[in-house]
Amino acid sequence: MMTRKVVETAEAPRAIGPYSQAIVAGGLVFCSGQIPLDPTTGQLVVGDVEVQTARVMDSLAAVLKAAGSSLGQVVKTTIYLHDLGDFAKVNAVYGRYFEAAPPARATVQVAALPRGAAVEIDAIAIVTAG
Repeated sequence: MMTRKVVETAEAPRAIGPYSQAIVAGGLVFCSGQIPLDPTTGQLVVGDVEVQTARVMDSLAAVLKAAGSSLGQVVKTTIYLHDLGDFAKVNAVYGRYFEAAPPARATVQVAALPRGAAVEIDAIAIVTAG
């Protein structure tokens, strides 16, 4: 029987609803979408879409680390943008986190994101530690 483990870390924003930061199951970690919240204050970071994207990626990295994985083990992401016109800026920041062998990815424009965020990203990765 497959087990499932809840992942939680103070290095990333706490869940703002009935969901977990991530779930580990079947050798994979499924990260919930991260929006650019400061993990200490829980408030939206101040800055443009590039600042927001960096915060999101740092939060994903923290969740993955807590799950026994890393950005280097990510196999799939989905990027949700409030404005697809921000694609190039988000892509530039995102690319700095995945310089070699980037994961599969989908990018979509959405009508709105929680707390008025400009970007949200979720990820699926391989677990590399017990």
